[in-house]
Amino acid sequence: MTYIELEQEREAHPVDVIENIASLNDWAFERSGEDEITISIAGGWCDYHVSFSWMDDREALHVACAFDLKVPESRRVEVMRLMSAVNEQMWIGHFDLWSNEGVVMYRQALLLSGGAEPTFQQAERLLLTAVEACERYFQAFQFVVWAGKSAREALDTVLFETVGEA
Repeated sequence: MTYIELEQEREAHPVDVIENIASLNDWAFERSGEDEITISIAGGWCDYHVSFSWMDDREALHVACAFDLKVPESRRVEVMRLMSAVNEQMWIGHFDLWSNEGVVMYRQALLLSGGAEPTFQQAERLLLTAVEACERYFQAFQFVVWAGKSAREALDTVLFETVGEA
């Protein structure tokens, strides 16, 4: 028997930790099964739909954060260019386009191999990193989809940082 074949008992289900975070923050959530939860979080630009899935065979807690922005077929190539440029700048996680739905989403996973338990801080950081990435780049995706901007123009616009106050 290899080490990988050993069964590890967990003290708590990783999705239970996420449910506790949602409860403490008074976020609306729905537990669609033991291994899945979806949370609705109001952001500065829109509401975010954050889904967590426990993948037992991989011992990973997967997060996917989507926002209400349907990408029409005519803008998908430019959105893909934008995603490529955005993903180059990210240290963790990445953006994907669900081709069937035309929806942009941020994805990442927390590996918990060998029976490791997720801490409250790790789970919260996983969730907050997803929402922060979406908040940072939401307008760029919107500029490409609704304003017809190029990926470069959209990215330059959202990365422009002001200093001081007027």
